[in-house]
Amino acid sequence: MPSLSNQRVLVVGGSSGIGFAVAQSAVLAGAEVTIASRSAEKLAAASRSLGTVKSAIIDTADEIGIEAFFQENDPWDHIVISAAQTPSGPVRKLSLDDAKKAMESKFWGAYRVARAARFSERGSLTFISGFLSERPSASSVLQGAINAALESLGRGLALELSPVRVNSVSPGLVDTPLWSKMEDESRKSMFERVAASLPAKTIGQPGDIANAVLFLMTTPFATGSNVRVDGGGVIG
Repeated sequence: MPSLSNQRVLVVGGSSGIGFAVAQSAVLAGAEVTIASRSAEKLAAASRSLGTVKSAIIDTADEIGIEAFFQENDPWDHIVISAAQTPSGPVRKLSLDDAKKAMESKFWGAYRVARAARFSERGSLTFISGFLSERPSASSVLQGAINAALESLGRGLALELSPVRVNSVSPGLVDTPLWSKMEDESRKSMFERVAASLPAKTIGQPGDIANAVLFLMTTPFATGSNVRVDGGGVIG
């Protein structure tokens, strides 16, 4: 495993799912990790599981709070943004209010963090997007558009923030708590159906995405890149 010894890592959305896996991998790589989330309860539970991490309450909708957080903390070596709640559905059935909430959460939330963040000279910023940016779905059109916007933001920021490196990781279907509201049999059936349709013949695990994030954090030549980890979903 690449070393992140003596490096400070902030994972926004680090209390569950992909963010938690990223935080866990960074801890194992020797980093000093801070996980951030809106929920104090989720942060406390994640901190107990991860052990030696710090935590911070950050609401990505709170511009003033975000700016205050970064002013009160030293520059970061690496920041990962994996926090988002995006209502989904066909464009003509999804209410405009829900559509705006989705854009607000995943795109503007990440934008606010990127705008206020302070980095060490050779630091990195990694967004978590999603493969729908390249493989549209008729039932999740907005999600594809948001992911594409986030990836484009990353490429532009790689130029603006240079020599800070900015990248994105684009997951396919990943087994995270996002799907926990489904009944067990329905969830299992969906996972099996999707896995059978993919070239990799399996769905993703949070650790798969964390591996890609660590690659980007520890590869000095990687910037402006988007790494797909989708089981072949885009080509399948």
